[in-house]
Amino acid sequence: MEYLLQVKIGALIGLLLLTLLFGFIPARIKWFRDTNGTEIHRTVLSLISCFAGGVFLAACLLDIIPDYLLDINAELDARKVETSFPLPEFIMAAGFFMVLILERIVLNFREMAASQEERAPLIPDNSNGHGHGHGHGTSPDLEGSGQHVHVDFQAHSPFRSFMLFLSLSLHSVFEGLAIGLQSTDSKVLEICIAILVHKSIIVFSLSVKLVQSTVRPLWIAAYITVFAMMSPIGIGIGISVMEARLAAGALIQAILEGLAAGTFIYITFLEILPHELNSPGKQLLKVLFILLGFSVMAALTLLA
Repeated sequence: MEYLLQVKIGALIGLLLLTLLFGFIPARIKWFRDTNGTEIHRTVLSLISCFAGGVFLAACLLDIIPDYLLDINAELDARKVETSFPLPEFIMAAGFFMVLILERIVLNFREMAASQEERAPLIPDNSNGHGHGHGHGTSPDLEGSGQHVHVDFQAHSPFRSFMLFLSLSLHSVFEGLAIGLQSTDSKVLEICIAILVHKSIIVFSLSVKLVQSTVRPLWIAAYITVFAMMSPIGIGIGISVMEARLAAGALIQAILEGLAAGTFIYITFLEILPHELNSPGKQLLKVLFILLGFSVMAALTLLA
């Protein structure tokens, strides 16, 4: 158990440092401030995100769910709980809907802010008041269709950047929780690899969004630092539950594993894979990278 604790603490420190590293790369390199839709940039991030999606898919289907079902069924048998209701699957669904509801709440606030900004003029100094982007003081960034201006303006809103940060931070806590609740060092390493790949891409993309917004550099550093701490906090919570050795500790551990499994399902099937596969271009190459990520994790599972 002592060695397992050392592995978890190592995973905690590794996640913290690598997240900070990948988060501050876009914040410190000027190229990312000028990269507003470069084809190579989009392609590289998309393919790496597809690889991360494959990694998460394998971690979810081959590691987390099987281990959780084994643990929860063992606890239910030990406590002589007999029911025809699929309780283990219901707990996973609860984790899924918990994250879904939290994110919908966040998105609702984002839509409310967007509707308020939409009613405000994009160019306050425009004398004719029509806001078509053809006034004398119009900058090149505001030329083109009104819809294009609206999308770019909203995408770079500081409020939207904060809501994106808040939503991703909620995910990170549950991702770290999945590491802290594991009972073997091999499973800790496998899940840690999956989260490292995914979170490195996420924090990289988040940092790019922040540097392209009007958020001040000091707040960007604060966002990245706090976001980097979320998974270690989740790991710490999981370690505390396991180390407390409560009478119902094993049952609590199994329930939290189920909630974390539901979170993984949400991340994989409603965020990573749809976002990449629904975007145009290089569809077969994206599928190849998803299979590659899945195969890497499947091989690690087989060798463990």
